[in-house]
Amino acid sequence: MPIYQLDDRHVFPPPGHAEPSGLLAVGGDLEPARLLRAYAMGIFPWFEEGEPILWWSPDPRLILEPAALHVSRSLHRTLRRGRFTTRLDTAFPAVIHACATTPRRGQCGTWITQQMEMAYNRLYELGFAHCAEAWAGDELVGGIYGIALGGCFFGESMFSTRDDASKVAMVVLAGALQARGIGLIDCQVTSSHLLSLGAREVARREFLRRLDEALRLPTARGRWSAG
Repeated sequence: MPIYQLDDRHVFPPPGHAEPSGLLAVGGDLEPARLLRAYAMGIFPWFEEGEPILWWSPDPRLILEPAALHVSRSLHRTLRRGRFTTRLDTAFPAVIHACATTPRRGQCGTWITQQMEMAYNRLYELGFAHCAEAWAGDELVGGIYGIALGGCFFGESMFSTRDDASKVAMVVLAGALQARGIGLIDCQVTSSHLLSLGAREVARREFLRRLDEALRLPTARGRWSAG
């Protein structure tokens, strides 16, 4: 399949035209309208500093139903002990910046460029992007952020500087999603960490069918709270 070069129009090729790697298109911008159009089609941007914007729709796709989140015994203990306080949507810029800058084992650099940070902060300001946070006192020690459209949450990244902090944030996020009738988390690409939390791979065709159903629901736009 050819790699599509995007122009000024917010138009994407069908996801099924992606290469076996999942790469679908190149170029365009990260303006809110284009990003929201991409997510609604099951497409997301993923590129590194110095590269053009690359757009992906992998097959298979990793998904997680919030109700199926696996909470291990050790995580249950962490939750019972109340090691962290949790919040929603109070520190989005700090969460995405921490996701970009927190060192990760076996990974050099980050795909969350300054351009990406600015774009997703804009989506947060518009009420489409959300985050769950774990705090130790006044220190932000874990979090996850993503985009919510209809009944789907598109998870982008998470970070942790304390054991279990990002997992606690995920538990909080799953509860918030269920409370808002959001039954699908798009985890994008497979990782052992997400598989351990209950995520599973599905064919792209199945993901797009699930996404189409999810987008029939209204979008819970605006700041979320834990109440």
